[in-house]
This record gives sequence, C-alpha cells and structure tokens, in this order.
Amino acid sequence: MAIRACSHRCISFVLSVLSAACALPAAMHAASPDKVTLTGSTITWSTVKYATDAENGFVDGSLDKSTIVDRTFKTHVLENRYLKVTLVPEFGGRILSIIYKPTGHEQLYHTEVGVPYGMKAGNFYYDWLMVYGGIFPTFPDPEHGRAWLKPWDFKVLKESAEEVTVSMSIKDDFAYPAAPAQFLKGPTGIEATYYVTLKADRAALDTRVVLRNPQSKSVDYEYWTCTTLAPGSDPNNPKTTGGAEIIAPIEAYTTPAWSANLSAGDESLGSGKSRFEKLRYFKNWPTMGIAYAAPDMQGRNFWGVINHDSEEGIIRIADNAITRGLKMWTWGFPSFTNETDARKDPTEAQPYVELWAGVSDQFFHRATLPAQGEVSVTETYSPTVGMSSVTHANENILVNLSATSSDVNLQFFNIEPATPLRVTLKRGVAILFDDAVKADPKNGNRISTAMPASTSGEQVRLTITTTDGRELIAADAKMK
Repeated sequence: MAIRACSHRCISFVLSVLSAACALPAAMHAASPDKVTLTGSTITWSTVKYATDAENGFVDGSLDKSTIVDRTFKTHVLENRYLKVTLVPEFGGRILSIIYKPTGHEQLYHTEVGVPYGMKAGNFYYDWLMVYGGIFPTFPDPEHGRAWLKPWDFKVLKESAEEVTVSMSIKDDFAYPAAPAQFLKGPTGIEATYYVTLKADRAALDTRVVLRNPQSKSVDYEYWTCTTLAPGSDPNNPKTTGGAEIIAPIEAYTTPAWSANLSAGDESLGSGKSRFEKLRYFKNWPTMGIAYAAPDMQGRNFWGVINHDSEEGIIRIADNAITRGLKMWTWGFPSFTNETDARKDPTEAQPYVELWAGVSDQFFHRATLPAQGEVSVTETYSPTVGMSSVTHANENILVNLSATSSDVNLQFFNIEPATPLRVTLKRGVAILFDDAVKADPKNGNRISTAMPASTSGEQVRLTITTTDGRELIAADAKMK
C-alpha cells in the first residue's frame, strides 16, 4: 500500500495493516465472484437422559446424568467465502453456529452435552431449562420464553448466488398450565417470524425478527433476542476464556438482590446502580448472575464480546431504541477455570457470555403489542478481528477510534472486505491521513498517526468511503 503525506507539513504517521503488504489470502482474492449457497444437513447433539410430557413439562425422576443420549436435528447451512452459518429450526428456531472462515473460528457457544436444570425452581416457563446455545428469539415471556425447544417452520424465501434469505416462524397458540405464577397465562396469539440473510461478499449475517398481533385486541408480551457468545473459539470446543470482554456502550448496571455479589467492590452510582467498568470482563464474574444496562445503551447501536486472547469478537448492530434492554449473564468465571469433561461429568454451568436484547428494560417488565400491531427488530451480526474495542458501528463498518494530543489510533473491520476503501482523518482543517486502504479480513486494519503540534480543534473526524466516494461511516473522537 502506498503511504504518503497528505499535506506539505511534516506529519509523521504509521499505517499498520495487520498482514504482509496487505495481502489477502488467495481465496479472498480469487478471480471468481463470491456466491452464497444453502445446503441441508443434520447435526447430532448429546444430552443427558431425561423425559418430558406432552406439554414439555419435566417428568419427575427422569434425570439420569450417568447416561448420555444423542438427538439428531435437520440443519440448514448458509455459506459464502467469509461465513458458514448453521441454522436449527427444529429446536427453537436458532442460529446455532457462525464460523468466520478467514480464521476458521467459531463465534457462538453451543453445548457439547445438554443438561436440564432449574426443575421446579419457578424460574422458567416450563419450570426447567436446558441450554443448547447460539442466537434465538425468545417470546412472549422472559427467561428463554416458550418457544426455545419447539420446532419452527422453515421456508426458503430467496436463493441466488448473490443472496440467500430464509425464515423460521411460529405462532404462540399453546400454553403450559403448570407455568410458574409470574409468567403469562394462556396463548397470546403472537406470530413470530425470524428472517436470516447471507449475501455474497459480506462478512456479516443479517437478521430480522417480526412479531405480529393479528387480533383485534392488544396483548402484553416480552421479546428478547438471546445470544450465547464465545468468539474466536475452536469450532469443536467453543468457550469463552479469560480474555473475553463485554463491549457495550454503558457506564452503569443494576442487578437483582440475589446476585448483588456481582457488584461487590464497584463504586455505587446511586439508586442501586454500579459502575460497569469491572464487570465488562468475564474473569471478574465471581459467580452466575444478572446485570442490566442502567438505563440503556445511551443511543448507541451495538454491543457484543471481544476475546482479547484471540483478538476476535462478534458484535450485534441494531436499533437499540427498539431493543432498549440489555441483559447480561454468565455462569461466572469458575465455569471456565473449573471446567470438567462434559461427557464424564456433565454440568449446566459452562463458559460463555449470554447477552440479551429486549424491547423492555428488564425481565418481567412487559410491553404491549397493539391490536393488528407489528414490531420489527433488524440485526446484523459481524465478526471482528484485530480490534480491541468498538466505538462506532453500522451495517458497513466497525470502528474503534481514539485520539490524544499526541496521536490518533484507528482500528476498523470492513463488513464487505473486497470493497476498496478510502480513509480520511482530520483535526479541524488539518488532514492527518487520507489514503486508499484495502481491508484485511484475517487480521483487521489499524492506522496510527502522530498529531502535529500546529493542528487545532477539540476532536478528530473520521470518514471512510468507497473509492468512488460513497460514505460508509463517519465518526468523531474527542481529544483525551
């Protein structure tokens, strides 16, 4: 890549694109165009032995952790040159796996051996739960809702070399009479459709959840997208390690009284709020627990996890004015440090970070879906490589931008890596950097430039465009 000064002033800068001479892997520079494929397959998932009745209630006395059984599900695999995405409509309408092909790593967590837990504890709709993992919609109740173990109807809506869009759908026309008292009684009639799209030349997965109330009366409900995240993992053994950090634009959180130990040592911010700085890091979670963003995402449109051990992450980009709630959960760091052989000593406590996006701020704080009403939640899930954090994001670019009186540092991930870019950094009218940049999908991109003493202004302005001038993102960084 050519590196040149952008003015006659003596400006010192270093451009570090994290690969030799910006060379992309041969597969990424292949002359043939990218294409999307959709294939059917099966997957086998192991669980300990247990039984449920016809209404999904747990059969007392059926749990046998000494016996492991296999369940086989149909899968649908969406694939382009950057992503391999596995869907399991039969068990909760979920995205089970997102493998980022330039690194070969898994971004989502899924269990090796499922273990039922919480039986008769009053915490879950069917009065028990079992984690499989991935990303999936939960409704019309909190705490994994009613549909997490039910089959969703699968349809192919578009299938071409440029794009595959599929849907998974279900209607809440069922109910569990023995549900604990805090859950909704009876069916709500809400129709849920989960659209999943993978496009050629795009290193991110696009989804949209549509909830529709076809009735002539309003209904109370909750909606949460549940994500179980373990970016940068071995696909055969996904897990969250000590380097994992929750990337979320929040400063404070609240927690229920039963998990108040999470906030031990945090400085109180009043009204039950605690500083989020410590709890960002998985290694600082002493036990399992719940933390809610307080009050919300401050108008920002992203959150996710970056694992600093692998320099990989996965970030959800969405309109958080619609999904204003962020619920955070882990089993605690001991789930990693005390990890056991899943087949010899199966346990529900596993090392992953569970982040939830909700239309309400907390569990059991219900919203209302008007008669004939509809709510739509559009999301993009993008891997990251070579980024230590995220400060700005949209469906095109992920950015980590910081500036001091002496230098400016930029990390970014281009969601369409084959698209040539032009990056411009300015302080006031002074141009700090202005050059064409090729994205490196395997290692990410970094630009560092010194801050000339003669420049003035309180912030640095970043603009990233295509080489023909189409703006992809613009962002500002205040001087620190």
